Amino acid sequence: MLVKEILESSNEPIFSFEFFPPKKQEEWDSLFETISNLIPLKPSYVSVTYGAGGSTRERTHNLVTKIQKETGLTVVSHLTCICSEEAEIESILELYRNHGIDNVLALRGDKPADIPTIEEAVRDFPHSIDLVRFIKANFPEMGVGVAGFPEGHPETPNRMKELEYLKAKVDAGADYIVTQLFFDNRDYFDYVERCAMAGITVPIIPGIMPITTRKGMIRMSELALGARIPAPLLRRVLEAGDDREVAAIGIEWATRQVQELIDNKVKGIHFYTLNLAEATLKIFRNIKRR
Repeated sequence: MLVKEILESSNEPIFSFEFFPPKKQEEWDSLFETISNLIPLKPSYVSVTYGAGGSTRERTHNLVTKIQKETGLTVVSHLTCICSEEAEIESILELYRNHGIDNVLALRGDKPADIPTIEEAVRDFPHSIDLVRFIKANFPEMGVGVAGFPEGHPETPNRMKELEYLKAKVDAGADYIVTQLFFDNRDYFDYVERCAMAGITVPIIPGIMPITTRKGMIRMSELALGARIPAPLLRRVLEAGDDREVAAIGIEWATRQVQELIDNKVKGIHFYTLNLAEATLKIFRNIKRR
């Protein structure tokens, strides 16, 4: 089923979970244990990421098809412009179509460390809009999502120009937007309002990832697309005695975010799980769905 159709047919917020392909073979069993633990939450779909430069490409395809075959869940596979050629993307989409996978998330992707410039890395698809156009021209039945950045894209400091680019992707055929993680809902609500002013009417699904370790919080801040940590959350994490306390703080904060988003009738919420179930399960126990 297309994510677009799921969003259109649901009167309640949908929930989705994101996973990444394990690097080691022995970690696959652990991942599927996580997926099994989350299935009772009835996700409307799950998504699977690519590594930088498509470095996990083969594992991504294997994981996507395995989830589709063994769980029956609707699966969204990430596709990136980085290091991709038209013939390769066409082959991937043919594979997905043959396996009943109808949804992709079209992204530019991160530049691999061994390639000097982004221009050298993008090959046939300079921007994610080029990937959206290619998919819709050659596989019009495929559902396509794109990324959004509530705090602004770091490579496009002009936020009005950023929304022009996003609107162009929607006009090219993107069905919905999934946002980068954020910790202040005001950033999301402001972003949604800005999108509406730009004429963007497709659903904008907020992305949530709870902080569970102090090291993880620092890592989020260091990433090129990392989220801003609000001062009250930062203070509590830095004052925490250990990571068990950090996890409790992060889950409490994310629960409040999710509850407020539900109360404001968002169309869906996307959880970045980091291939772990515990934090997401606790958030679901905490929220009050109507």
